[in-house]
Amino acid sequence: MDHIVLAAAEGETHSPVLPVWSEVILALIVFAILFVLMRKFVVPNFEKTFAERTQAIEGGLSAAESKQAEADAKLAELEKQLADARHEAARIREEAREQGAAIIAEMREQAQAESTRIVEHGKTQIEAERQQAVTSLRAEVGALATSLAGRIVGESLDDEARQSRVVDRFLTELEAHNGTGSTSGSVN
Repeated sequence: MDHIVLAAAEGETHSPVLPVWSEVILALIVFAILFVLMRKFVVPNFEKTFAERTQAIEGGLSAAESKQAEADAKLAELEKQLADARHEAARIREEAREQGAAIIAEMREQAQAESTRIVEHGKTQIEAERQQAVTSLRAEVGALATSLAGRIVGESLDDEARQSRVVDRFLTELEAHNGTGSTSGSVN
């Protein structure tokens, strides 16, 4: 109300609905100066800051994408290495099984060969001992047969040739008798 009273006192009649043109012009000039200053100094700084932040964000995103791509590549490489290691381990296990089977077969073969060699050696040794026993028995039986025959006949059979013929004939008859009879008989 004081404003109306002042305006009436000055002699002007001013409508409260209509603006005062001098204030409007002054406000437009101040607005234009502020607009120019804002446009010249503040807006470029905002745009510069906005551009820097945009670049930083885009750079961060691209860096993150490249790091993600590197991580994916490393993960794929590690997975490939793990798969290769698993295949290598399976191959090594298979080789070990095959080598184990080969070693077992070789050891069996060696054991069989050693067993055969021992059996053959035993047979050879038994044959040699049998031949030695037969020779020893022939000599003993021959001496006993000659002595016995000499006692029965009443003459001495000291002649080597005669003694040998008598022993051979006796052993031949004994072998013929053992060949046709039982083989479990023994000579005392």
